[in-house]
Amino acid sequence: MIALSNIVQAKRVVSNVVDQTPFPKSPILSQMCDAEVFLKKENLQITGAYKIRGAYNKIASLDKDEKKRGVIAASAGNHAQGVAYSAREFGVKAIIVMPEATPLLKVTGTKELGAEVILKGDNYDEAFAHAVEVAKKEGLTFIHPFEDEAVIAGQGTVALEMLDCVDDLDYVVVPIGGGGLISGVASAIKQLDPDIKVIGVTAKGAPALFNSYRAKSVINSKSVRSIADGIAVRDTSEKNLAHILECVDLVVQVDDEEIATAILFLLERQKIVVEGGGAAGVAALMHKKFDYEPKSKIGIILSGGNIDVQILSVIIEKGLIKSARKMIISVTLVDKPGALMNLTDILREANANIIKIDYDRTSTTLSYGDANITITLETKGKEHQEEVRMKLKEGGYSFVETF
Repeated sequence: MIALSNIVQAKRVVSNVVDQTPFPKSPILSQMCDAEVFLKKENLQITGAYKIRGAYNKIASLDKDEKKRGVIAASAGNHAQGVAYSAREFGVKAIIVMPEATPLLKVTGTKELGAEVILKGDNYDEAFAHAVEVAKKEGLTFIHPFEDEAVIAGQGTVALEMLDCVDDLDYVVVPIGGGGLISGVASAIKQLDPDIKVIGVTAKGAPALFNSYRAKSVINSKSVRSIADGIAVRDTSEKNLAHILECVDLVVQVDDEEIATAILFLLERQKIVVEGGGAAGVAALMHKKFDYEPKSKIGIILSGGNIDVQILSVIIEKGLIKSARKMIISVTLVDKPGALMNLTDILREANANIIKIDYDRTSTTLSYGDANITITLETKGKEHQEEVRMKLKEGGYSFVETF
């Protein structure tokens, strides 16, 4: 494991730059889960994620010649902004290689921090390979996002802050991508209080680390696909797997539906914006991925908040439909005056609020003289939707629902 002294030293180095983010108790989650749940809000960090801790600690450790030549990193976003911010603080040139599908928010944020951005590859691992090539060619220092002891020590400072706030935690739940965060956090925890259980959470669409942990040897994936882009790492780090096997008590998986549910829950009920990786720990708790004694004290790291607004919009829309607060129906009507009014009168009687209407009379699937009406409704739950269905059937309307 990473030496505690290195993590404590890292805390001294980064303390003047990073924010000591809040670690409050969540009354809502605590009541839901019959536990005392605390949320470490690294989504409120100055770059929107914990990654600046490791990046700053690493760049601070470089000698004058290395700083003069500059640094390069590969990242899906959060490490990129951490490196860019830290390099700017030291007056060091920074190049960041990002996958081509990286959300625009993260690309723009990295450029605004003064770094040069190169978009290359379909995923992190392809961006990583290109960054290594550029580093060799131009003599730059490569800042690895998770397989570097100085970076890992910096990430471990999260654990020191958590234990400073709540010194009798029973569980700490940590998202896992490449494994840098959990390697640092688990190393600190097991040296300070080995009775605390450390739970790692991976995305089901990026199963390499989960499979490797179970097999106790490196197993890589052929591809990754997850809305949690920050933890969607294809290959397993052998070094970090060793840390995890030594210090982590359990590794679990959450799928995209579970992650999306947690994102929406945190947004709506907790007023917290997190990205997919940041919600992974809450998803694991909400969907009972690990066992714990009632009233246990559980600390969860919300690792980042840099979610793409388009992804967030899709999550919200799907969440509203799944929770029966939005209903989309399609009805075929005779295309004549008053036909639509009769339909909307029934919906008004059912107290369903119409928020969108699409009117199609040209589809080749329609008979001449017919029109297809697609109506989006605001509803108040499953019982209300059942009332809407009943009134439409009583009115003689056949309809199809879109889910």
